[in-house]
Amino acid sequence: MDLNFTPEELDFRQEIRAWVAANLPADLSHKVHNALRLSREDMQRWAKILGAKGWLGYGWPKQFGGPGWNAVQKHLFEEECALAGAPRIVPFGPVMVAPVIMAFGTPEQQQRFLPGIASGEVWWSQGYSEPGSGSDLASVKTRAIRGIDAAGDHYMVNGQKTWTTLGQFGDWIFCLVRTSTEGKPQTGISFLLVDMKSPGVTVRPIIMLDGEHEVNEVFFDNVRVPAENLIGEENKGWTYAKHLLAHERTNIADVNRAKRELERLKRLAKAEGVWDDIRFRDQVALLEVDIVALEMMVLRVLSAEKSGKQSLDVAGLLKIRGSEIQQRYAELMMMAAGPFARPFIQEAMEAGWQGDHVGAAHCAPLSSTFFNLRKTTIYGGSNEVQRNIVSQTVLGA
Repeated sequence: MDLNFTPEELDFRQEIRAWVAANLPADLSHKVHNALRLSREDMQRWAKILGAKGWLGYGWPKQFGGPGWNAVQKHLFEEECALAGAPRIVPFGPVMVAPVIMAFGTPEQQQRFLPGIASGEVWWSQGYSEPGSGSDLASVKTRAIRGIDAAGDHYMVNGQKTWTTLGQFGDWIFCLVRTSTEGKPQTGISFLLVDMKSPGVTVRPIIMLDGEHEVNEVFFDNVRVPAENLIGEENKGWTYAKHLLAHERTNIADVNRAKRELERLKRLAKAEGVWDDIRFRDQVALLEVDIVALEMMVLRVLSAEKSGKQSLDVAGLLKIRGSEIQQRYAELMMMAAGPFARPFIQEAMEAGWQGDHVGAAHCAPLSSTFFNLRKTTIYGGSNEVQRNIVSQTVLGA
């Protein structure tokens, strides 16, 4: 198995690198490299730049308006964007729901929804988790009851979703809803697209430990949804959800961001004078080895796809290792910065100042990052559940 990039792939990397360098706004790159807060406008500005180039849907086939890149090209694009300090593409539209619409949506749904996703104009949210239904997603209780009246065929949706990332910005939300209580729990779930401006939709913030408002609760109180917003067949939503979750778990691995943050960790350790501590450097070296191993796993998958072989079913493994690596580099950054990792005054940090320590702005906002990344081993299917899945599907246990 050859994991080296071909000359053509290296030329493609240079093309992407040059374009990103010419088009990525410097203020966005500064915020990403220093882990400063990105506003909705920041994230959507980069999305629209990519959309104008036709690269926001970088994983899309040409028939749906994407560049038609192969798996290796997609990986190189992600890597160059991450290393340059580009904001992460908010995945809910282009990476998650779009492939579902392409695979299972009608031509009319594809024409209606995909252009707004590709351009970056329409912000999508994910409505999966509920109170009591996280890793056990098949137990969702949000009900969608179908009916017909003078206004047409529709669903009436009632229930609650939680941990909805950036849901306060959402224009649309794709939801798993229960349309039947007969048979196994998985057989009564449908995949529904809901306009978040519909009457009866309420978004309430969940304020996290760092004071940020990243996640939300979303309530549905007699929300009327046209039946034409159902993706695929009624009660077949579990199949579509599994299709989407494979994309989510691979995305969580995020080896390219790990490589960028590893370099930030080294800069931080040197600035704080702990780089000369051999024991600390040992921990950094162990982390780097694990990042390289994760990248090799990703490249093995890409090599299999490129050669036309069956891709390795390792989405769960990528999620496990990637999420744990994110937590480890956050912990090492906290150790390197010591007490200067604690202050979290957003306005001061955005002004380039952090406490009385000269140059301590490079430490910010480490406490926020540390707290935020505790969730990575839980969302997208907890790592404990993923280990069970891997033992069953990969090891045959």
